[in-house]
Amino acid sequence: MIPFTLRQIEYALAVLDHGSVARASQALGIAQPTVSASLAKLEDNIGVQLFIRHHAMGVSPSPQGRQFLSEARNLLSHANDLKRGSTAAGLSVEGTLSIASFGTIAPVFAPQLIAGFVSKNSMASIQLEEGTQDVLLEGLRLGRFDLALLYDVDLPDDVTSTRLGAFTPHILLPASHQLAAKDRVWLRDVAELPLVLLDVPPSRIYFTRILEKAGLSPKIAFASPSLEVVRGLVGRGLGYSILITRPYGDHSYAGDALAVRPIAEPVEPGIIALASLKQLRKTRLVSAFESYCVEQFKIFWSPS
Repeated sequence: MIPFTLRQIEYALAVLDHGSVARASQALGIAQPTVSASLAKLEDNIGVQLFIRHHAMGVSPSPQGRQFLSEARNLLSHANDLKRGSTAAGLSVEGTLSIASFGTIAPVFAPQLIAGFVSKNSMASIQLEEGTQDVLLEGLRLGRFDLALLYDVDLPDDVTSTRLGAFTPHILLPASHQLAAKDRVWLRDVAELPLVLLDVPPSRIYFTRILEKAGLSPKIAFASPSLEVVRGLVGRGLGYSILITRPYGDHSYAGDALAVRPIAEPVEPGIIALASLKQLRKTRLVSAFESYCVEQFKIFWSPS
């Protein structure tokens, strides 16, 4: 006999998502003692302490709780799939999909992907969060995110990814720089210039590796986790940068003109992918969004 109910799982996941029993009970519209009793019974039945209680500071998942609740969320998603399939003959795509995106990827791709998917699947909704690669991977493990839109760089073994597209990096210069007159720029031509580095994992590793593979040592003058700060510093003539993301309009926020030039030598492309936790079976909604993204990248964002 299965030692828990789907209702108990639902309550436990609400506690995980909201960080406390009190906030979970408010979100669920259920009395706090009912949620507390359900959680205690679940922990007793499975023999695992799911949460660590912090006095006046809510709860956090235990190591065993993280694994259990991640799998439990997937179980609940499949149960909802089964329920919907019994009434819709499995033809519709319904439910709420939680996705996360790497910060510099989100503005370029997420709005079009989300708007297009929801317009084709009116019974589906999407929640979006942004973060660094570490935040995205941790969210997948905790079950907070169904999918993560990220760069396929040094992904861990417990994560599987679907490649969406390959994008070649470019060199960003002030429009007034003499190298901006060239159609393309060799890395050796900028090697002695100050580098303004996009300093957020895994971008830092990826961009410095491009230079190191060319036998060059980057001379980092500034480093920022903000794409627009990097573009602003370059626009003011404080260095060059290597980037993949190219916002519409080659100007910084301050209005300084920027020059985007291809890198002359072959370089490792940046691979954008949809990642999910390997151990979890994909729901109908997850699979549908994944297929839609693959299709859209082929149409609108051809690989380099």
